Amino acid sequence: MKIKDIQKKVTFSFEIFPPKKTYSSASLAKTFAPLTALQPDFISVTYGAGGSTIQQNKTVDLCRILKQEYHTEAVAHLTCINSRKSEVAGMLELMKAQGIENILALRGDRNPDIVSPGDFHYAWELIAFIHEHSDFDICAACYPEGHPESGSLREDVRHLKQKVDAGVSSLITQLFFDNEDFYRFQELCDVADIHVPIHAGIMPVTNKNQIERMVSMCGASLPKKFARMMARYENDPVALQDAGISYATEQIVDLLSSGVDGIHLYTMNKPELAKKISDNVRSLVDARNRQ
Repeated sequence: MKIKDIQKKVTFSFEIFPPKKTYSSASLAKTFAPLTALQPDFISVTYGAGGSTIQQNKTVDLCRILKQEYHTEAVAHLTCINSRKSEVAGMLELMKAQGIENILALRGDRNPDIVSPGDFHYAWELIAFIHEHSDFDICAACYPEGHPESGSLREDVRHLKQKVDAGVSSLITQLFFDNEDFYRFQELCDVADIHVPIHAGIMPVTNKNQIERMVSMCGASLPKKFARMMARYENDPVALQDAGISYATEQIVDLLSSGVDGIHLYTMNKPELAKKISDNVRSLVDARNRQ
């Protein structure tokens, strides 16, 4: 099923990443079984570090397993920064052969030490290529506080409009910790005539080093309330995890109450976190869908 068909309701979905090492059915079951038991509307699978051919194939294989063995809709991440058109065309053929219907189209991270030999420089070019050469449903990334390489949030929204016009049916945000940033972004999208569903990306905090690394990569800001929580519990892993779950839950409750199109939970391959948050908010998602 395509995400644009699921999107007739408020969605609750997850993101996972491929294991760094080889994996077995038994090892996958430890993550897949408890996550899919929560009945997410879909699960997106990242490209993994480096976007190598091995990682690409892992992404496709995990999406196939999710669909065929766990009966859960999957969204395959696809990056393009170092790819030729022929390589992307081959990947699209592979995805189609494995029954994948949904792609999250991304530029991918630039490596300043490598001059890209690829045919794509921006995500909108990949989106346009997929739209022209296939019938995949295409999702794209967006940044409530602006892409780190953009001069301003307004400039980034103009680039986002280019993505949407190229063939995107829905958007998934980068993580954020202040819902006011998301609402401001929504308003700018409306002004820019961007009217596709926007799934809010939420990451529960599990440890201080991890969140600092993620924030440095994506440029998300940390509100004072969040920083106080981190400072208070950073040396108590259990307390920090519980506080992080509560903070993420509070964000989601507010987003659902404000009419968000969907929640996309960055699970970090930790089903126990996803379950606690799902238990906290599932009734609210269901209530929104009954309205």
